Amino acid sequence: MFLVDTNVFLEVLLSRPKKDECEKLLNHLKEGKKSGVITDFSIHSILVIMEGLGKRRELKIFLRSLLAYTGLSVYTTTLMDELNAVEISYEANLDLDDALQYGAALTLKVDGIISFDKHFDQLKIPRLEPSVIEPQK
Repeated sequence: MFLVDTNVFLEVLLSRPKKDECEKLLNHLKEGKKSGVITDFSIHSILVIMEGLGKRRELKIFLRSLLAYTGLSVYTTTLMDELNAVEISYEANLDLDDALQYGAALTLKVDGIISFDKHFDQLKIPRLEPSVIEPQK
């Protein structure tokens, strides 16, 4: 199982340069060919970003689409997760949003964090880009 970072979804939602490779990964998750998790924090971050860009229609489509993913679950962070993220931010020199993601990844014992964020490099859990994730046979 992989933790899917916020930026993977934003690549698609905002038609950024790596949209195609992210769509391929997200399709694998949607079809259950891969298993992953997104934090509720990521979902809320996407809500704030998309709303700030005036993309409520796209946001509604995004939220509805999450319901159709058979290989993706949502991890709801707890107050202890948030407290732990503060400690992780000091120990791993991460900002709080990355520390919360990394803390969730540690808690869930994921195989990797799928992200373009190089702040996750050199940590205990490897950072992988969407293009290296192949579907399960």
